[in-house]
Order: sequence, then structure tokens, then C-alpha cells
Amino acid sequence: MSSASLTFYSFPLSGHAHRVALMLSLLQVPHRVVEVDLRSGAQKQPDFLTLNAFGQVPVIDDDGVVVADSTAILVYLCKRYNGQAWLPEDAVGAAAVQRWLSAASGPLAGGPAAARLVTVFGAPYDVPATLTRAHALLAVMEHELAATGYLAGATPTIADVACYAYVAHAPEGNVSLAAYPQVRAWLARIEALPGFVPMVTTPVGLLAA
Repeated sequence: MSSASLTFYSFPLSGHAHRVALMLSLLQVPHRVVEVDLRSGAQKQPDFLTLNAFGQVPVIDDDGVVVADSTAILVYLCKRYNGQAWLPEDAVGAAAVQRWLSAASGPLAGGPAAARLVTVFGAPYDVPATLTRAHALLAVMEHELAATGYLAGATPTIADVACYAYVAHAPEGNVSLAAYPQVRAWLARIEALPGFVPMVTTPVGLLAA
């Protein structure tokens, strides 16, 4: 099932938005992209707030069905566009995916994502605390990926899509991936998936010239 009437409100440097861009590409869903200029505060303007009262990207408008929040959009896209393989229905598989969606909104957001916000956007976060949280999360991922190919099991799911961007771009926030070979191998597996699309790289942190 596909629809060219889906509009995706995005910002190219947002890892949350990249989750949706990646899922749309993996599922081959036709869509148009509207870039929301977060730097100018466009996400806080009244017209955008009618789409998402929290004033955040991403948002999709699928022929009148408006869905906000990146992980909610991932679930919607899988349910709407034959993405059953990405969203297990069995109790164990669904719970494993939900665990990592929660991690994406918790330790990932407070660790690698927050560290990157400091270097890319000048966010006033406690840098040592964000780095500590980032490496604690990566240590868990490293341990668990040693036993499974993907975060929620042997095949890729929306758990991997939700966690990919901020881990892949962690070096932008001065979070080195050098000590995590299993994590780096997992990133490579995601990047080898048919339909993979990268997020724009920012030359800051460990990637600064």
C-alpha cells in the first residue's frame, strides 16, 4: 500500500526526523518533505502548532491523518504500509521492541543525543553527565548485540530504526564508538539495508576538522 499524499515535516539535522525518513525509505512510501526551520523557531509558530502542540518535528500528515512523535510515526507507518516485519505482533517480540523504543526516549535522548545537541546546537547541558550516560548506554548495547544481530532479535525492527541515527552520529557529540565493535558492526548492518538513507553529518565534536 502506498500514497503520494503523505507529507513529512522534517529538519535535516534532527535524528528524530531521520527515524521517519529512514522508515519511509525502507518501506518505499511515496511522500513529500516540508523542511521546518528549527533554528528560526518555525516549529513554535501557530500554523505548525496545529500539527503538533508540542512544537517538535517530525510530524506526518497522511491524507489528513496527522501523527506526531517519531516513535509513534514508526508504529503508524508499519501498521499502515505493510511493515509487519518491522513491528512484531507476538508478545516477546513486541516487548523487546518496546524496550528499545523506551531506551530511545530515555538513555539515548539523555546520552548521545543530548551530547550532540551541545556541539551542533549549543544546548546548555551538563557535558560530563551526557557523556557518562552515552557510554553507559553503549556498553549495554555492546553486550546485547554480541548475542543478537539487531537490538530486538535476529532481524531488524523499528527498535533499530529508532536508535540508529543518534548512535551513528554520537561522535559529533564527542562520544567515541572506538570501544564498541559490536555497535559499529550493527550500524554497518543497518547501513547495508535496502533503502537505507543517511542523515546529514555535521563536522563537530570528534568529526571536527
